[in-house]
Amino acid sequence: MGHGDLTPRESRNLAVASATNGPWRTAAAVGAVVGGATLAAELIGGHWSTTVLAGPAGWALFFFFLIGTVGGRLRRDTGDRRLRRWAEEHPWQSALPATGALLVLNTLALTLLGDWGVVGAVFASLLPAGLLLLIAGVVGSVKSARKA
Repeated sequence: MGHGDLTPRESRNLAVASATNGPWRTAAAVGAVVGGATLAAELIGGHWSTTVLAGPAGWALFFFFLIGTVGGRLRRDTGDRRLRRWAEEHPWQSALPATGALLVLNTLALTLLGDWGVVGAVFASLLPAGLLLLIAGVVGSVKSARKA
């Protein structure tokens, strides 16, 4: 079965499986550092409110998914080579699982930790999710083009 013979469900499964190739421990550490630094800046800046955690959580999530996704594109020593090859052939599609996860989790963080409504949180989460998709897709496309 060639890559052109895949059903949409199989393509989604490959996209999710290829997302596991990222350096997720490093991404978690970077996300925690960025989130902690943002929280410290918020507290030092005097923004004392019940919504003080929403912004730092969003930054932490963005950097977590950015490092995990882009790092997975740049690493050479990880996982199944067939998954790596599929991700290199489909750079935009392989970035979709992390983008969707960021969209959902950032929306939840803004809704639960902040004073955002659901609709406002979804629209506010579209920017970081779109930026993640753009960065991961461009990095994957450039890597594929350089390899060819």
